[in-house]
Amino acid sequence: MLVVAIMGNGPVDHVPDMGPYKEKVDIWIGADQGALILLEHGITIDYAVGDFDSVNATQKAMILENSTHLATYPSMKNETDLEIALNIAFELNPKEIYLFGVTGGRLDHALINMQLLQTIVDREIRGIIIDQWNRLELTNPGNHTVSKKEDYPYVSFVPFTNEVKGLSLIGFAYPLNSYHLKQGSTRCISNEIKANQASYSYAEGLLLLIQSRDTKTITY
Repeated sequence: MLVVAIMGNGPVDHVPDMGPYKEKVDIWIGADQGALILLEHGITIDYAVGDFDSVNATQKAMILENSTHLATYPSMKNETDLEIALNIAFELNPKEIYLFGVTGGRLDHALINMQLLQTIVDREIRGIIIDQWNRLELTNPGNHTVSKKEDYPYVSFVPFTNEVKGLSLIGFAYPLNSYHLKQGSTRCISNEIKANQASYSYAEGLLLLIQSRDTKTITY
């Protein structure tokens, strides 16, 4: 199973501990300054892409020297550097794509980056956004399991479509049975898994699974 990870140009202090992912990921893509962030975490860059307007000449030379593939694009373009990186990831036919460095800072970038999860799911690829405090995954209707994570103890469900129909939660502190969850409702915010694993299912819509923690719980 091929796993690809993309490091975006988000605030460095939002990037999680990358240690646990070094063995899980097969191919690393750095989008613009994200390539430099990968190097700072001791990660070899397989692809570096973007306009690189966020790095200086010395940093760009460092990225060039330490990247297997480098693709430079003009600053005036129709896609963000992250979308370009995603298109390269799609060509590799992965089963999973991790996105780092895509939250925090500008809200316009953070919101559109979350929406890019749908372009991943539409290709039947699992897409996950991870930062210091959150782990986000967009899901399709069906039956799903979710494991308890000590680093991200809270579990929330946010409708990605106008309505998510038939949502059931089993093994959570606050269970549900065939509930119709509409956008704007806070009914499914800040739940917790009771044991080691829980399950959820729904019939229609798209649902964003968010596992999170408070900032005060960071220990590294």
